[in-house]
Amino acid sequence: MQIKQIFPNGKYLISRVLLRGNLCTVAKNESPNTVIENTLKTLPKKKRKKYTHGNSQSSSWEERLADVVTPLWRLSYDEQLRLKQMQQKKILQELSDLVKAAVPDVSLPLNNDNLSFPLLPIKPSPVIYGYRNKSTFSVNKGVDGDPKTVGFFVGSGKCKNIVCINDNHLLNTPAKHKMVARHYEDFIRTSPLDPCLLFHEGGHWREITVRTNSAGETMAIVFFHPQSLTPEEIYAQKACLVDYFIYGPGTDCKLDALYFQESSMTRCSNEVSPYQLLHGNPHIYEEVLGCRFRISADAFFQVNTKASEVLYHTVGEMCLSSVGDTLLDVCCGTGAIGISLASKVKRVIGIEVIEQAVKDARHNAFLNGKLNCDFLAGKAEVLLPKLIPSLGTESSIITVVNPSRAGVHHRVIRALRSNPAIRKLIYISCKPEGEGMRNFKKLCCPLEGQPFRPVLAIPVDMFPHTAHCELVLVFER
Repeated sequence: MQIKQIFPNGKYLISRVLLRGNLCTVAKNESPNTVIENTLKTLPKKKRKKYTHGNSQSSSWEERLADVVTPLWRLSYDEQLRLKQMQQKKILQELSDLVKAAVPDVSLPLNNDNLSFPLLPIKPSPVIYGYRNKSTFSVNKGVDGDPKTVGFFVGSGKCKNIVCINDNHLLNTPAKHKMVARHYEDFIRTSPLDPCLLFHEGGHWREITVRTNSAGETMAIVFFHPQSLTPEEIYAQKACLVDYFIYGPGTDCKLDALYFQESSMTRCSNEVSPYQLLHGNPHIYEEVLGCRFRISADAFFQVNTKASEVLYHTVGEMCLSSVGDTLLDVCCGTGAIGISLASKVKRVIGIEVIEQAVKDARHNAFLNGKLNCDFLAGKAEVLLPKLIPSLGTESSIITVVNPSRAGVHHRVIRALRSNPAIRKLIYISCKPEGEGMRNFKKLCCPLEGQPFRPVLAIPVDMFPHTAHCELVLVFER
């Protein structure tokens, strides 16, 4: 589908309301993405006008939502990649300057990017439309005032101007996710129960998460605020969900798994409030780089499966350019990186805070015959200070750190620096301009333990049409 078929006016716009947090949970009005805007300032005036011409307030609701969730949708994919490459260069300039200042007596040659280490061209996503394997749709008042509208938000709670917009036109959401969202909207509109827009105001129906795999299998998780309902009343609502999606109009969705979670909190883990399987199989499976991975309702898995293969292959090339006895995988999720590289090292140790993800990782290692993998559940800042000394200093350790946008705790950096056997560290950051930069500086600054130095940076575009990409940064010492 051509963009002009969706939005005929053909304007170009870099949105002033970029999304933070989970790309498909809630789209809120936020302050501008200063990295993108500052990058735009470096462009010639003619090019800058092409990127920034337009006024979001005069756009349709669909355009305004697209500008929030996929702010680069008006640009060709080549233009998106060029903009992201410039963005990463600008971010890494700060780190390069820090490294040069940390070793004033050593003359570090600068490359064509004016950096003290190479920045390779961004690796594109093999799929640029409908690439997300996970989407979370919220419930709130729509343009017509109906509080049982399912989609994403434009506006903010602070300004009391939230409007929920259907996602039918978004370029990164697959058709199957959109179908499930529309059916969920139809279901809650026929339900006598109110939606839960604000916890203290009552209501029950909350967001729905949809997960799919390359084979087309679909998992849906419905979130529900119990308020003061009895267990019998909640059971009746679960029965209604099954009735609708398995035997009623929702059969079009062909759900392979239907989950239900009762929660009175914004986010609630499986350990606090278990996901209840109402119908189907408890898991879906995905194949990445020849390995098969089990995915649970709340387990982390990269949202762009095809691009994740590019990312993991890139990490593998960086890891295996030097020999290592042990691969330490920090924030390992369901074990994708460690398991895909397990045959190249003697031992893999993965650390992950989500218990269910660790169970999945252990299952995945067994499923793929990788018996040299060991996965530990807990906070990295708690486990690593105890684990690192036990690894010894004789064998070579390659470390991969793949945290959330919040980065890792300073105790994790301190523990990694304390073991001289860790000569190479590969940091995968989805927000290098934020907390990732704080971690980079801690790795490179003169502190306890020999500092690391960045030697190579490789951007990988995991999120076409958005301002984000993953940055693979290789540190050595």
